[in-house]
Amino acid sequence: MRSPSERRKRLLGYAYSLPSGLWITFFFSIPLAIIILYSFLEKGLYGGVVWKFSLAAYRSMFNPSFGIVIWRTLWITVVSTAICMLLALPCGYAMARARKLQTLLLFLIIIPFWTNSLIRVYAWINLLSTEGVVNNILMALRIIKAPLPLIYNNGSVILVLVYMYLPFAILPLFTTIDKFDFTLLDAARDLGCTKLESILKVMLPNIRSGVTTSLVFTFIPIFGAYTVPLLVGGMDSSMVGNIIVDQVQKTRNWPLASAFSVVLTLISMLGVLFMLRSDSKEKARRSHGPEAREKGGRVR
Repeated sequence: MRSPSERRKRLLGYAYSLPSGLWITFFFSIPLAIIILYSFLEKGLYGGVVWKFSLAAYRSMFNPSFGIVIWRTLWITVVSTAICMLLALPCGYAMARARKLQTLLLFLIIIPFWTNSLIRVYAWINLLSTEGVVNNILMALRIIKAPLPLIYNNGSVILVLVYMYLPFAILPLFTTIDKFDFTLLDAARDLGCTKLESILKVMLPNIRSGVTTSLVFTFIPIFGAYTVPLLVGGMDSSMVGNIIVDQVQKTRNWPLASAFSVVLTLISMLGVLFMLRSDSKEKARRSHGPEAREKGGRVR
């Protein structure tokens, strides 16, 4: 039998978690359930759905034209995520080492979030367009004679995606590297490692959880991006997010749009599960490390 104080604490716990539970249920679980349900129904003649079970939406996803878009989405996402990680690692390391300038550097990383994302995308359009700032400067310096096609291609999509989501890669890495004991790098250098070897063999294994979080936080939103490929990409730069919007607004094929949304949701869930598993392994390794060393000392 539980004591009255224990029952009171349990009731208080339920009361505290009830608002967030209701919020998640009504604004996440129920809409997600509706999307999953719609993906298994037939398309209506004038939009909407027909309440008849069908796998036609999932079979339509194997259309070659959709396959090209999915392959392009994966390619752009992998390249953009890789560039973000390559830029975020040295940035996070530099921010963690610059103790006196951390506040200023964090401010510079966060300040783009104060501006609407559409405004930032249109700023890039103004920079990269044929009559934009970059082409005007290059022509004024007589470096080029005709404007360069800097926009409405896959390269411009990758460039703007990297700009948009680079902070999401830097912040998790910075918080993890900031907790790292940098004396371990000095010890590795004393034992004969080069500076690069000490970072690769000592620091990276110890910040694995931050790398995983940064990777997931960058890959998932880029994979579902819609605005950037729509505004700075051309006809051959559409991604899965553009397919979903087109199927809802233009062809009104709600089951197919729902099927693509389900796939994106599954990929996001797998990414989150991978991140959680990596974090749990990291915590287990750190908690068992001292015990293993203590046991080893006793055996000796």
